[in-house]
Amino acid sequence: MENSQFAKDLGPLGALIGTWEGIKGDDIAPGDNRGVENNKFREKMTFIPIGRVDNHEQILFGLRYSTVAWRLGVADPFHEEVGYWLWDAANQQVMRCFLVPRGVSVIAGGTVSPDAKAFRLAAEVGSSTYGICSNKFLDAEFKTVRYELDVTIHGPDSFSYAEDSQLLMKGRKDVFHHTDKNTMARVLG
Repeated sequence: MENSQFAKDLGPLGALIGTWEGIKGDDIAPGDNRGVENNKFREKMTFIPIGRVDNHEQILFGLRYSTVAWRLGVADPFHEEVGYWLWDAANQQVMRCFLVPRGVSVIAGGTVSPDAKAFRLAAEVGSSTYGICSNKFLDAEFKTVRYELDVTIHGPDSFSYAEDSQLLMKGRKDVFHHTDKNTMARVLG
């Protein structure tokens, strides 16, 4: 099946098929001293259609997803993730299911219209549907309690995102907002 048919079946996710690069990313993260660190970065994202997924009565269409990010001027990546983006047309749900090799998994979701050019997904720790799971160290030291993602599709060759991973960090009373944002340009697909 060619990408145009996949794009139709994927609802609002169809515009993401392909390979994308962003060169002006901004990352606000916990520093080594548990203070604030600001990293400028570049990244590459790939979205590959996987076709139809049947969960008994539920029918999903999906994209296999990966991203790699590098601090500007540094050869080795500082962040990677893999997972799936899924579209449930009957319930108008977009889901992003991903793993970060630090020991975190997230299933974020939200209600999105089929022709949406902007949408928000969220996950909360403890939720049995759209939730967050971390390894024991992160749960004790840098517990992710909420995740929010805003996606805006600007046209056929550009989209942007802004994400906020809200952390409870040992030694801090306030919620730390670990944020990332970038504008992505299509390079293939």
